[in-house]
Amino acid sequence: MCDCRTVSHERAPAVSPGEGDGAVGQGRENRTAPHGRDNRFAQELFSPLPQRYDRLAEWLSLGQNGRWRRAMVRPVAESGPGLVLDVATGTAGVALELAARTRARVVGVDLTEAMVRTGRRNVARAGADGRVQLTVGRAEQLPFGPDTFDALTFTYLLRYVDDPAATLRELARVTRPGGVVANLEFLVPRSAFWRAWWWAYTRVVLPLAGAATGGREWFRVGRFLGPNISAHYRRYPLEWTAETWRAAGFTDVTVRRMSLGGGLVMWGTKRG
Repeated sequence: MCDCRTVSHERAPAVSPGEGDGAVGQGRENRTAPHGRDNRFAQELFSPLPQRYDRLAEWLSLGQNGRWRRAMVRPVAESGPGLVLDVATGTAGVALELAARTRARVVGVDLTEAMVRTGRRNVARAGADGRVQLTVGRAEQLPFGPDTFDALTFTYLLRYVDDPAATLRELARVTRPGGVVANLEFLVPRSAFWRAWWWAYTRVVLPLAGAATGGREWFRVGRFLGPNISAHYRRYPLEWTAETWRAAGFTDVTVRRMSLGGGLVMWGTKRG
C-alpha cells in the first residue's frame, strides 16, 4: 500500500571520481575533509556490516527494501539519464539497479570504505565494471563539479548528516537543471494502529532479529534504528523535508508513503 502525492509549490565518459581528469573528476576534493559528528557515528555503525548487509537489510525490512528501491529508481529511469550519481551507495544495490534499468553510467559514493570495497566486489560479480564506478566520499562535500549528473539517487542518508538542508543543497549543486533526484528512507506510520505495531517491531523484534541473524553488530543497528528514525522526524517532520527540497532548488516534489507508512520514496526535478 502507498500514499502518493505531489507536494505543490504553494504549500509549503569513464573517469574515476576525484582524479581531476574530465567532467566526473572535476570539482571539490573531499578525501581529507573533516567528518562531522554524525559522519563519524555512521562510519562506526556501518563499517562492520558490509559482508551481510544486503541479505540482512532485506530480511529485517520484512522483504520491503527491494520494492522500495525499485520505486525510487523508477522516476530516474523514466527520465532517460546518461550519467547518474548514487549517494550513500552502500554495497552498490541501488547503483546496480540503476545500471540494470537504464543505459546510464553510474557513479556511487559512500562514506564507509568497507561498504565501498564490498560494493566493488558486487559490481564485478554482476559484470558491471564498465558502467558502475564506486568511490569513498561525503554527501556534504561531493568531489564533482556543478551540474555534472543527469540524475541522482540517495538512500538512508539525511539521518546521518549534521545539516540535512545543506546536504540537499550539495546534492542539487552536482545535478544538472531538469535532472531527477530521488530518495529512499524509512518513515514513521501516520496511523496510530500501525504506528504502535511499527514501534513494537523496531524496539523489540528488530534488535532481537538482528542479533539472531547478524550477531552483536546487527543487534546494535537494530537497537539504534527505531529511536533514530523517531528522533529524526520529531526534529525534521516530513513537511519540513518537502519544503527543504524546494528551498534547495527542486520542483514537483513528490512524496510516496510505502508499506503502510513504514517507508518513504521522494523525488523531484532540479529547477532550471
